[in-house]
Amino acid sequence: MSRILIAELKQETATFNPAPTRYGDFQITVGDVILSTYAGTKTELAGAIDVFRAAEGIEIVPTLAAAAVSGGPVACDDLDRLLRELLERVQAHRDVDAAYVCLHGAMAGEAEDDPEGRLLTAMRDLLGSKPLVASLDLHAVLTDQMLTAADILVPYHTYPHVDHYETGARAARNLLRLLAGEIRPTTARVPLPMLVRGDELITATGRFGEAIRMCQAVESSPGGLAAGVIIGNAFTDVPALQSNVIVTTSGDRPRAEREALRIARFMWRNRERFQAQLTSLDEAIRLAEQTAGLAIFSDGADATASGASGDSNAILRGLREHRFSKRALVPIVDAPAVAAMHAAGVGAECAVPLGGTLDPGRFIPLVVMGRVVSLHDKPFCYEDGTESNGGRAAVLAVGSITIFATERPVYVVGRRVFQAHGLEPQAFDLVVVKSPNGYRTWYESIAAKMIPVDVPGSTSANLRSLPYRRCVRPIFPLDEIVRPSFSLEEPV
Repeated sequence: MSRILIAELKQETATFNPAPTRYGDFQITVGDVILSTYAGTKTELAGAIDVFRAAEGIEIVPTLAAAAVSGGPVACDDLDRLLRELLERVQAHRDVDAAYVCLHGAMAGEAEDDPEGRLLTAMRDLLGSKPLVASLDLHAVLTDQMLTAADILVPYHTYPHVDHYETGARAARNLLRLLAGEIRPTTARVPLPMLVRGDELITATGRFGEAIRMCQAVESSPGGLAAGVIIGNAFTDVPALQSNVIVTTSGDRPRAEREALRIARFMWRNRERFQAQLTSLDEAIRLAEQTAGLAIFSDGADATASGASGDSNAILRGLREHRFSKRALVPIVDAPAVAAMHAAGVGAECAVPLGGTLDPGRFIPLVVMGRVVSLHDKPFCYEDGTESNGGRAAVLAVGSITIFATERPVYVVGRRVFQAHGLEPQAFDLVVVKSPNGYRTWYESIAAKMIPVDVPGSTSANLRSLPYRRCVRPIFPLDEIVRPSFSLEEPV
């Protein structure tokens, strides 16, 4: 019987978001409860657990799973506590035979640039040479520590991300082969000094998808173990921030290097295409007024899915100033407003300041007069089966605009975040989502028009609008002259 430890630590950080992520923002599950909590979900842990359960002679040793909505840097004491609690459980089970860790890869602390590298290094120290495999989001910030500590890093292959479960399963299968002594991982990494955004990253239709299919071909070939293009989270401004190609083969480093270079050259030649095309707010509102059917505003600049605070009132302010005539659904994070509405009660008419409670440097509160439609104080489940941690919520009607407010950031990507609170997106003419592209999975089939809006925010796709201080430089598109470390000439 082989014993495999499993653990999770996931949060994507936007360092331009001034509101810190705290310990209480994490959903934390410990011990055997992990197995029942994640059973039947579409998560990496579920994918890995199912593979391990289907294998003969495997005992799963669940330790700690901690996951938070994307947000600002994790406060120092809270990050130390998370890592300490996880590592204490790893130490208690250091007699296991192997370990799988589910990571996002783009977490940052207020004073720690590489929490995942720190975690993996500490786990390597505890486990010695035992097999250690981690899965990553393709928006991870790849670091030397992560590469050194883990035997294999297995990244997502889709954007919008719909392969969480499959990625966990890929990682688990690699770990079983490593445990059985069937493979000898050799990894090549090619750094790309580029930050990327935009529709060409949509893997089903964009040019980025061609690069990912190259990676998948490597993985499925004899000797291929894992391959991916890890584009980094453009808003995690740490010294390692850039894009990377990573390829792992079994015992064939020269091949891993050749494949990684081939994919890196493709990415670099197409870098100009990996930039977002945004629409001004004035033009977006005009288009929404003219649209017959549902219009979606993508507020990628305040995307809680990318680490923003969620308290932007820029679009709400614009709709009010333009006297938008149709039915609009606008989400916002504002704990004081939610508290005021809960105190007022359902049906009450009240004046509520909205916005700017978390990122006051960008957003000034906007006072609106509205009627409290409904109040909520229970968690709900997202489309992947995981539970929210947004605290209380309230729905406020302000003329033709319906405002959905939460105490804490939640993912406003799919439809369930609204439906769980009595709001059906198809009942509106305009829905604002806090997601740059992930929302497409849930809205493409019902939307008449989808508009990425150029408004302020800590996760704006207008990258030159953000105050980068620490990422790799020079880097495209922030700098005029940028050259990669490799030759663009294909070998003869």
